Amino acid sequence: MAIRIAASRLPLLLLALAAGRAHAHPPGLSSLDLALKPDHIEATATFALQDIEAFVPMDSDLDAEVSDAEREAAKPAIAKLLAEQLRISADGTELQSQPGQASFDGRNNAQVQMVYPAAAQRQLRLQSGFLGLLPDGHQQYLTVRDAAGKTLAEKMLGRNDDQLDLTLAAAADTAAPQAAFAAFGDFFKLGIEHILTGYDHLLFLFALLAVTHSLWPALKIITFFTIAHSITLACAGLRLVELPGSFVEPFIAATIIYVGLENIIRGAHPKGRHWLTFGFGLIHGFGFAGVLQEMNISAADSGILLPLLAFNLGIETGQIAVAALVLPLIWWLNSQVATAGRFLKGGSVAVSLMGAFWLVERTML
Repeated sequence: MAIRIAASRLPLLLLALAAGRAHAHPPGLSSLDLALKPDHIEATATFALQDIEAFVPMDSDLDAEVSDAEREAAKPAIAKLLAEQLRISADGTELQSQPGQASFDGRNNAQVQMVYPAAAQRQLRLQSGFLGLLPDGHQQYLTVRDAAGKTLAEKMLGRNDDQLDLTLAAAADTAAPQAAFAAFGDFFKLGIEHILTGYDHLLFLFALLAVTHSLWPALKIITFFTIAHSITLACAGLRLVELPGSFVEPFIAATIIYVGLENIIRGAHPKGRHWLTFGFGLIHGFGFAGVLQEMNISAADSGILLPLLAFNLGIETGQIAVAALVLPLIWWLNSQVATAGRFLKGGSVAVSLMGAFWLVERTML
């Protein structure tokens, strides 16, 4: 009796968990780039528009839509807000920014460029005060470069750690080996967090694994998914191939629907599941890359390679951990004659319904 109850309620549990994700907003991501020029400092801050709108309302006529004219009118206020919240000191002297310039890109990001008319020779101190206004969990990727473009420091800032103190003479000598690895752990952790909170990716993986009964088929599925999304994550991160989020996110929802329906129609032993996994995994890789693109660190240079590797390793670690937890349960349920059919069909119906909800949400809502 206990087995029957667990199997019958599992699809509802999956649907409830996924629905919770649909109404939740993941922590924001942003970037801050500092370029130390011989006679001035240039700062570029990039935030998602939704992070800015809470402090600089753009819908001035309250018609629930933000027009191009309203966005343009909000640019000075956005630039002023970020310039006031970013504090930079050079050699013990706090600097004042010249009037900043705000712009918008095609990914719903706001970018503010600020110039500080002084140079730092020995010591640089930075505090990103805007993080204290944002929800707890917001992460900001900070990069400091010298006039030649050499990376002097990298750090992941947050509400409880929003400062950087940098001794420039020491940084110039040690930055090359140290800056490359400084943020490795941060991006590894970010990859784990992304997969553990990426319920659409996890639901897709569950639907793929739900038909397995042993280690070898499950291992092929996980391996092909890993190879596929690693390929497109690297291509997108290096900007070799780019797809808009307006296409990628609905397509990911469609892959969830398809796999769920295939489980229902073809049953417990669909042929070629690993090849299907590879094809759809390519699309999911572009979804993973969206995190790096939101932080404005995707670029075709060597600076992206280590964060890209760390982020992908974090995704794989989280994915393997989840698979290690759910696979024994899946295999056990599939081995029970009385519950195997209901588990597969019920779980697949729940998966397809959730995928359909996400598809509608990402295309029409």
